[in-house]
Amino acid sequence: MLNPTRRLWCAALACVTAAGLLGGCGSEASARVVNLYNAPQQNLSKIVERCNRLADGDYKIVLNTLPRDADGQREQMVRRLAAEDTGMDVLGIDITWTAEMASAKWILPWKGEHAAQAKAGVAKAPLKTAMFEDRMYAAPSNTNVQLLWYRSDLMPEPAQTWEQLIGVAKKLKQEDKAHYLEVTGAQYEGLVVWFNSMVAAAGGSILNADGDKVELGEPAVKALKTMRTFARSDAADPSLSNTQEDTARLAVESGSGFAELNWPFVYAAMQASGKDFAKDFRWAPYPGIDGPGNAPLGGSNFAISKYSTNRSEAFDAALCLRDKESQRMSAVLDGLPPTIESVYDAKGMAKAYPMRGEILKALETAVPRPVTPVYQNVSTVTSKYLSPPSSIQPVETERKLREQLVKALNSEGVLP
Repeated sequence: MLNPTRRLWCAALACVTAAGLLGGCGSEASARVVNLYNAPQQNLSKIVERCNRLADGDYKIVLNTLPRDADGQREQMVRRLAAEDTGMDVLGIDITWTAEMASAKWILPWKGEHAAQAKAGVAKAPLKTAMFEDRMYAAPSNTNVQLLWYRSDLMPEPAQTWEQLIGVAKKLKQEDKAHYLEVTGAQYEGLVVWFNSMVAAAGGSILNADGDKVELGEPAVKALKTMRTFARSDAADPSLSNTQEDTARLAVESGSGFAELNWPFVYAAMQASGKDFAKDFRWAPYPGIDGPGNAPLGGSNFAISKYSTNRSEAFDAALCLRDKESQRMSAVLDGLPPTIESVYDAKGMAKAYPMRGEILKALETAVPRPVTPVYQNVSTVTSKYLSPPSSIQPVETERKLREQLVKALNSEGVLP
């Protein structure tokens, strides 16, 4: 964790310098500053404080908080990296940005001992999100999967397919009970996450494995048919086209929804809501079209800026920020599932993550979003052509989306 060269330098200096002049060694005053840029995370400062204590003056991490929305986070990083800004060292990046930043040569590859430590014990799915063209460009920090969250007082046995969920909603409506299934249907990244998993459930993908060719086809048409059927059914909340993760959570907590497809943070929020039905809040695998589906894969990684002037310290700092204890703290305090599998058995996890076994199981088949340097273009185009979900014309939408995605891959005529 600590830089051996710097330690030896300090030790040698201590032999020839009066104690009163040695304020720099082992003190934060003279430590190299490592600027961390990360999305808002309530208790990240506690992890930074821990790592600074462990660094013992070898470096000092300074936390810089990015905008709350993902687009704003990416925009700030991309603009500063394109300008070769030396003021950023460790970058907390969404897993979909690894390919873009690696392709642009804005982030450094992880090699040798740094790479070995960053890979140790990491589950297969999140580890792949740190790779681009067979090289490692980031250290997995946290992962995530969406699950089906439901009120067992309204749906005693969890549905496995969208057709079953729509049937449950129809029955609940007839009984004048909460009957909405909350889904991220707004025109934003959440709609792409939903579509990507639906296409996977139909046996296909949006792009090929190399990320340079559009796939779609019959699996996409099948996925689009299911999304439209849902959007026009009793299960769809009238505000579906405006629903994001937090609005979906609030709808279920308010009592209007019987289930939601969402990330695990909703469990702690429900338990803190004070609702009588919180005790009946359960989780189950993500639904599919013909059987159990594939959960969307989320999470974030730590990358090192190519323009950092403190590269060695930045790699050490990033490793500390995502080591076992840091991941345990992020999981228990902030609801971010670990990438290191052994952390799921660590202190406090059983209470904070009673669904941890389901998360680990879902990670085995979770589907990542397309891996391509132009993912932002792909996402922007996809969300535009699928919104609102009730207006989808399966065959026609697939054709138009294909045309636009081909242009997106060629960076022609699309937004950044």
